[in-house]
Amino acid sequence: MSVGLTLPALPQANITVTELLDQAREAEEAGAASIWFAQLPSSHDALAAAALAGQVTSRVEIGTSVVPIYPRHPLVLASAARTASEASGGRFTLGIGLGAKNFLAPVYGTPYPPPVRHLREYLTVLRSVFAGEQVDFTGSTVEAHLSEPAPAAPISVVVAAMGPQALRVTGELADGTLPYLASPRALSDLIVPGIGPGKRVIAAVPAVVTSDVDAVREIAAQQLGFYGSIPSYRRVLEAGGIENAAELVLIGDEETVAAGVPRYFDAGATDVLLTQTALHTDEDRRRTWRLAGALNSSGS
Repeated sequence: MSVGLTLPALPQANITVTELLDQAREAEEAGAASIWFAQLPSSHDALAAAALAGQVTSRVEIGTSVVPIYPRHPLVLASAARTASEASGGRFTLGIGLGAKNFLAPVYGTPYPPPVRHLREYLTVLRSVFAGEQVDFTGSTVEAHLSEPAPAAPISVVVAAMGPQALRVTGELADGTLPYLASPRALSDLIVPGIGPGKRVIAAVPAVVTSDVDAVREIAAQQLGFYGSIPSYRRVLEAGGIENAAELVLIGDEETVAAGVPRYFDAGATDVLLTQTALHTDEDRRRTWRLAGALNSSGS
């Protein structure tokens, strides 16, 4: 069993780089198997945060969950990923995603490419760069020419893929998928068979250990309700028989939350990331992080 945490504990919260690195150290001390940095258009850069976290931790796997590939060029992203990997002593995993067109395109003001085609071309370039190969690629959405490549860098790439076509490309060209709000049923029926055998399936699951269940449920409904308006999330919620994303939040005491985590492993997940752990109070967050460490220690 591998149970990790996403940072910051609540992506919408204002947090300084110093506080973010404090959280990274705390997560490692709590026993998390991995820490994954979220990326929002107006927040800190997830890849830079991962590189810095590599300098203040010693054991924990460090990843991004996730960096949208739009509008970054793959060579730019590859350089940042290489930096994070070297800064962490090879503990870094690059998590990327297509992002939601209706949220990102208005922010950046550049054309949003056909997503599945763009993902295939993007991963093709990343694979060549990380293999230390010369890159001379001209596709319909990506063009990259690198006559003097850097040495090979064994950086693992996972994709936040949840639709059938994206999962097919991810299974072919990446090392795994990082679905969010995919219920155990959605994992077993859609995600796991869609990506194929031998790949990581890193399920990001909202979870809060708390004694105030009603308050957390109310906050979760407010914070997560908008996901139902995003087509990709709407489809994965429906695949799991879920009406509202808040239904997926594991809420309760340590025993209650701990009982919900194995259902994801039973459905085919190789890893579980606990997210939204700071929905309520900081003490609840700490209890949740301690539970992640306890689950890793017990292996059950």
